[in-house]
Amino acid sequence: MNTAANAYARTAHSALTPREAESQLLLKAAQRLIGASQALAAGEHARVNDALSYNQRVWTLLSSEATADQNPLPVDVKQGVGRLGAFVLQSCLDTMIAPTPDKIATLVSINNHVAAGLQGNPG
Repeated sequence: MNTAANAYARTAHSALTPREAESQLLLKAAQRLIGASQALAAGEHARVNDALSYNQRVWTLLSSEATADQNPLPVDVKQGVGRLGAFVLQSCLDTMIAPTPDKIATLVSINNHVAAGLQGNPG
């Protein structure tokens, strides 16, 4: 049964469009950040840094792909994604240095809003 479930999960994952995959990555990062906010209250700073590092990796990947020369997005969209990515990366660093629930909530909100936009639900 476990082998069948794993095969199904691999097939379902490979059937995602690139936008859906990006959206799922952002939502996963948001969930990890929510857990980090809860861990912050419990004094578990390693979990906070792990979630922030994961979010940095996700945004580095998204920013790099969106701003690549071969990406067909319009230039203004590429620039917007690049600026947002730079803001998120700086915010992750700031939050690692001095973590607060509000800083983490801002990152969660950004991830959720961008994921919704990628899913076609910008609102």
